Amino acid sequence: MNKIRRILGESWAITFVCVIVGFILSTEFRQESEKETVSPIDELSTQILKLEWERDELQKKITALQQKFEPSTEEISIIEDLKMKAGLTALEGSGVIIRMDDSKRALEKGENPNLYVIHDEDILRMINELRAAGAEAISINGQRLIATSEIRCAGPTLSVNNVRSAPPYEIIAIGDKNSLENSIKMRGGVEDALKVWGIQIEIQAVEKVYIPPYNGNFSHNFAKVVEEKF
Repeated sequence: MNKIRRILGESWAITFVCVIVGFILSTEFRQESEKETVSPIDELSTQILKLEWERDELQKKITALQQKFEPSTEEISIIEDLKMKAGLTALEGSGVIIRMDDSKRALEKGENPNLYVIHDEDILRMINELRAAGAEAISINGQRLIATSEIRCAGPTLSVNNVRSAPPYEIIAIGDKNSLENSIKMRGGVEDALKVWGIQIEIQAVEKVYIPPYNGNFSHNFAKVVEEKF
């Protein structure tokens, strides 16, 4: 009888151990299975949420910087004024339109044909007179003149801002239209000098002319800003 009880006790103990071991194994198997069955969609969703959070944080930083460095109304006005003076904005106003073309006069024998065509110095004389008369903005065949603009002959053409054009040339200037017109038409002035050789000049004073902005490049490879020296 005691032997039977001992055998039954041992069987129960073995059964209990087997149940415990089976429970542990099944739990680990289920956990591993859950890890292996995480779908790619869930991973992508997690990455997307992370990226969206990073994007929102960066946008907050950008907004803060923009607010920190946003120019005041007065600063914006100063910037616009500087852009206008630098020739970077289109302008309208009263002024003159001057059209120039080569002479159509027939050459006499032995005459120099270069005397009857427009040269860069002829245009420069015209520009200088306009500036002296208070021209606030000038363009030549659509090219806005700024401080670094060149006006030079390039064969039979004229180069302005490294853009070539051939006659006829159209010069537009903004300013007091009467003063600008008189500066060109005054007796013994640039118009009289050029008409000696038959250069064709037509001047029109108008209430409104349009001058485009400068669209070339700015480059300062050697010049550097320094404190003003007295």
